[in-house]
Amino acid sequence: MFRNTARCLDALFVIAGGLLAHGMRFSTPIALSDTERLLIAFNCVLVLLMFPGFGVYETWRGKALPSMLLRVAAAWLVVVATALVLAFTLHRMDALSRLWFGYSTLISGALIIATKCLVHVALRSVRRRGMNFRTVAIVGAPGFSRTLLAHLDHAPQAGFKPVCVFDTSIEAAGTYGARLSRLPVLTDLNAFAAKVRDEHVNEVWLALPLSEEHTIYRFTRLFRHDFVNLRFIPDVRSLSLFNHALVDVVGLPTLNLSATPIPSPQMWPKLIFDRLFAAAALLALAPVLIALAIGIKLSSPGPVFFRQTRKGVDGQPFAIYKFRSMTVHHEAHGQVTQAARNDARITKLGGFMRRTSLDELPQFLNVLLGQMSVVGPRPHAVEHDDLYKDQVYGYMNRYRIKPGITGWAQVNGYRGATTKVEKMETRVKFDLFYIHNWSFWFDMKIVFITIFKGFVGRNAF
Repeated sequence: MFRNTARCLDALFVIAGGLLAHGMRFSTPIALSDTERLLIAFNCVLVLLMFPGFGVYETWRGKALPSMLLRVAAAWLVVVATALVLAFTLHRMDALSRLWFGYSTLISGALIIATKCLVHVALRSVRRRGMNFRTVAIVGAPGFSRTLLAHLDHAPQAGFKPVCVFDTSIEAAGTYGARLSRLPVLTDLNAFAAKVRDEHVNEVWLALPLSEEHTIYRFTRLFRHDFVNLRFIPDVRSLSLFNHALVDVVGLPTLNLSATPIPSPQMWPKLIFDRLFAAAALLALAPVLIALAIGIKLSSPGPVFFRQTRKGVDGQPFAIYKFRSMTVHHEAHGQVTQAARNDARITKLGGFMRRTSLDELPQFLNVLLGQMSVVGPRPHAVEHDDLYKDQVYGYMNRYRIKPGITGWAQVNGYRGATTKVEKMETRVKFDLFYIHNWSFWFDMKIVFITIFKGFVGRNAF
């Protein structure tokens, strides 16, 4: 019922857009030309035929609003382009007003997208109040079941209400076990099936490891005659630190266990921002850079820049640029001595630059060259990588994306020397959290925090 209503509304918005565009273009009472009527009719038919293929009318429950709106916009553009091709094939383009076509495309598209956005927001609000929900029964061990319940508690707008848990780690010792997050925990399979059927539970989520295929088959067979949605949510926590994406490789469904976690198209805004921001920063800070370069030359003999090999995305080596903050000295091959408080090697100007992070400014050159990003995990010396990769779990996964000038760990106070493994473990946890939860707006948040309070830190010396 709801989907049919949505389809009718979309067709009406196509008609409304054409009528409004005619009034805006010609400033006359509504009297559409034959070509305009034809194009509107094409668009209505194509919306009804093509929108379902784009998944526009699938449930948006629990899905991200931006990605769904992007799908709607893409579907509408395909509809418009197809209608144009049809009009061109029928030799009706000469009689078509380009301005009317542009107005109608924008107005109809805006009406369709805005309405879906408002409906989605309204449903989220309703579900937060405990209405319009779907009941869920979870099957799995207590550990992963708690994780799923926590996700549901933090996302009430998705409209999923857990009603019970079936504990697969306990052999049937009775109908009910201990309660989990105020929910009954069942240990008897027949009692669980009866509860799902008697209470008309909408969905059963199988929160099981990949190795439990016999258990998965057991439940699919158990509910084969019931109209309940069975979903398999694999417990892959022991396999990798990254969220696992299901991708297509030579026509085969493939689960990424350790791969670049963010698809390339999603990174385009970040890539564009990096270049523009780096260029603007270098231009705006040119007087500061020149003054620091002169000061470094006058304060101690040696080069202005300090170059050191670091690892970039996927472990590719590159030369990182920093203002030299120490006197020129030599160390044994393969050894890097981190700066310590009151380190005699640090010049007076160098100490000031390190406390204020001004020594990092030349890394905007690395950003322009595509070797670094404005925001990302900080790259460490290669010698430190060799030291910590076997001591800190997930350490090398930091290099699955470009390293950054600033990062989530840095704005949370984890910057400067890392003299203990525990400090590095905490820093890595922040870096991996950033990778897990990356978005362009997360980057903007880190940039603003860095600008307003992230340059100076007590741990930098």
